[in-house]
Amino acid sequence: MDKKRTSEFTRRQFLTAAAGAAGTGYSLIVKAPQSLAAALDPAERPGVTEDLVDIGGELRALAPDDAAMAETEPNMRRVNLEADLAVCGGGMSGVCAALAAARNGARVVLVQDRSRLGGNASSEVRMHIVGADHHGSRAGWREGGILEELRLENAKWNPHSAWELWDLMLYDKCVSEPNLKLILDTSIYRAEMEDEETISAIWARCDKTEHLYHIKAPFFVDATGDSRLGLEAGADYRVGREPYDEFFEDLAGFDDIGTTMGSSILFTAREHEQPIPYRPPSWARKLSAEHFQHRGIGSYEYGYWWIELGGVYDNIRDNERLRFELLAIVLGVWDYIKNSGEFPESENWALETVGMIPGKRESRRLEGDVMMTQQDLEGGWRNAHDGVAIGGWPLDDHPALGFDAPDVAPFRSIRIDEAYNIALGALYSRNIRNLFMAGRNISCSHVAFSSTRVMGTCSVVGQAVGAAAAMCVEEGLHPRELRADSGAMRRLRQRLLRDDQSIRNARNEDPDDFAREASARASSSVMDSEPGYVINGLTRDMPGEVTNRWMGDMEDEGGPWIELTWDEPRTLGEVRIVFDSGFHRELTLTAQHARQDRMELGPQPETVRDYVLTAVTEDGDEIVLAEEEGNYQRLRRHTVDPVAITSLRLTVHATNGNPEARVYELRCYEAG
Repeated sequence: MDKKRTSEFTRRQFLTAAAGAAGTGYSLIVKAPQSLAAALDPAERPGVTEDLVDIGGELRALAPDDAAMAETEPNMRRVNLEADLAVCGGGMSGVCAALAAARNGARVVLVQDRSRLGGNASSEVRMHIVGADHHGSRAGWREGGILEELRLENAKWNPHSAWELWDLMLYDKCVSEPNLKLILDTSIYRAEMEDEETISAIWARCDKTEHLYHIKAPFFVDATGDSRLGLEAGADYRVGREPYDEFFEDLAGFDDIGTTMGSSILFTAREHEQPIPYRPPSWARKLSAEHFQHRGIGSYEYGYWWIELGGVYDNIRDNERLRFELLAIVLGVWDYIKNSGEFPESENWALETVGMIPGKRESRRLEGDVMMTQQDLEGGWRNAHDGVAIGGWPLDDHPALGFDAPDVAPFRSIRIDEAYNIALGALYSRNIRNLFMAGRNISCSHVAFSSTRVMGTCSVVGQAVGAAAAMCVEEGLHPRELRADSGAMRRLRQRLLRDDQSIRNARNEDPDDFAREASARASSSVMDSEPGYVINGLTRDMPGEVTNRWMGDMEDEGGPWIELTWDEPRTLGEVRIVFDSGFHRELTLTAQHARQDRMELGPQPETVRDYVLTAVTEDGDEIVLAEEEGNYQRLRRHTVDPVAITSLRLTVHATNGNPEARVYELRCYEAG
């Protein structure tokens, strides 16, 4: 099958599905994933011929069985897969990378070593996602794109903040994506190399199903956090803090060279109507007020990130030891809360969950063509041409000894004045030519890592990498070639903006978007907004600004409308709309009550709920292109049968609460 035709077909599939998704709502009834491959029974294949596997609707012939594997693993069954991209790691960066690549037409295999997706954001760890908005103190810089889609989905269908429903939503997104194959409970353990700088295939192991997966692809993403794929492939990497004289960063030297930040175990607790006593196990640490001189005990429902250890150990190979010690501290802290007499209000509180997986902050970081440093985050990013995602969390470092240094503050946080761009050159390996990285293992110094490591940033980096990988597949480029080609780099950034990715100092200049050539008018405009703002190329306002969105009065008869008109008929095949979803507010899944109180748990009131798209054809007929009710998403895509039009109108019939309709952008494309 022709690859170009396959990509076009699957893209149409995705756009059609996305157009209807917000109208029907997210359902907890998930689609069963397609069969990955038939299990291969060695008894049925004495001489071994060929395996056939279905990826994206295409049957492909694959390599013969590996005789060495058959000898060393006689009880395991080999499953052969082939794709355009293999993503290793199903945390937030891996999920966003896999979804972005699949939605851009690439055939993707996503391999996750746990039964749940989301990594530190999953129910197994329960850390809320933070990023460029910095706990709301930099209001307006909440990330867009796939992460915003997931946040809005969760806010709509999970307002009661059940972690398992977040897990299920991520699972549903992945298994429902036509171009994506998801493999759970499976760990990467080997990379096959075509030569010293090219991965040809990877091996992954699932002992629960007794399968060994052999996955061939032209491109790979290491989103494992620990850089396991990069390690197996021989990619250059580094660990820990660097000396000042390597990058001349003002914030270097916070702790000993080579040490790292540690891992944490979180707990949740709940208040009951009667007293709940607590007796700790014998191995829980016995703590006193001295341990909390710099670590305040606040509300009980969320746990404490400062229960941290590992910076002077190997956070990977010492994980079991760290798990035991962190559990001992968690239960020791709860013992102190319940039984020290210092917190009588805790009498009716009881532990609800205790994590059994240490949430890692730091381990290996892969080295790319660009090594981002403190200077890059504090302004140097403006000089780079290859920004593809935003960050903005403070330069937030933690002492290596963690909780075992009670006389030291548990963090040093230096606010960055503005959100910054992350360079594509920091998102692929410098010595493995077909390896991308996404998440906390991207190419940066330890000081820069102290900001880029948080999951909001990891998520948008994942989207950037997924889109870049899909483009490499389409255009026959390797990551370094893509970055060096100014035209390709421009196309990548425009593709990301089209999918609502946030990039500093970039605006819609997509030559295929013919809405940019239209004139705009509206039924009304309030709060100094103007109709032309929806085609000015920008989709974000800072608090107090109204410079990039149109707002119409919901009191207009028949509902406020905005209309684009062209001098000559244009053939329309797709409309994209970016609504306001309240970027000035924090939005995340959290167990912390104070944070929940600052959020809108449900559809965001600024977002348009019910609307109609109509057009006037070149013959002068008015036609209805789409009617939507119950929308809660920021980015909406509508595909239509190609039609020549002279005008397009969006009429708003209801919002999710606000007294004005708010629209950031309208885009128009010919048939996809």
